[in-house]
Amino acid sequence: MGARQTVLIVDDEANIREVVRFALERAGYQTIEACDGEEALQRFRNLPVDMVILDVVMPGMQGTDVCLSIRRDSSVPIVFLTSRDEEIDRILGLELGGDDYVTKPFSPRELVARVRAILRRTTPDVVPERAPTLEHGRLQLLPDRFEVRWDQQEVALTVTEFGLLRTLLDAPGRVFTRGQLLSAVYGHDVHITDRTIDSHVRRVRRKFEQVGGRPLETVHGLGYRLGACT
Repeated sequence: MGARQTVLIVDDEANIREVVRFALERAGYQTIEACDGEEALQRFRNLPVDMVILDVVMPGMQGTDVCLSIRRDSSVPIVFLTSRDEEIDRILGLELGGDDYVTKPFSPRELVARVRAILRRTTPDVVPERAPTLEHGRLQLLPDRFEVRWDQQEVALTVTEFGLLRTLLDAPGRVFTRGQLLSAVYGHDVHITDRTIDSHVRRVRRKFEQVGGRPLETVHGLGYRLGACT
């Protein structure tokens, strides 16, 4: 059995951190805590972290600013905690590079399920045989290394963005509805709006545009598909 994975819990409310810590440690994870954005970044830079659970609204540096700072040089999974039941707050977190979100008050069991689902994508329980490189036109995806390239230029994607692209790449040209992509990427039954997928798609598109690529196509009224990638 491998080493336990470590989750950084960032929230200015001590009772929230305690609830999350207890749930995660009971599920077998190690935890690190931070009470604000500055402490979170310090701990993230100095300690090995496999995932970040990040409160959106905190005194001083907001969770969205912490996310932006982390995303400058890391694709570690980030799950946002938000006390606001407003779609715009959740979508903003995803636009900035979050992989998932949980709205307060939340079920610790549901939070653990989401953490487990996301981490399983990067570290499966059973190590499979070496997965072949997937190629389609100029697009190349290396599953074993969680790497994506366009014309041999690497495109850094988050875990969720990677899963979205791989789903489309498994069936080039097929149109996937937003609901199908939600099921494929998240793999758990939660109330997430279609705009969640739209946010991930916009972010993936921006990243590919930086290297001259436009692999994702919108099929109006239906969903998305992988284009020719020529």
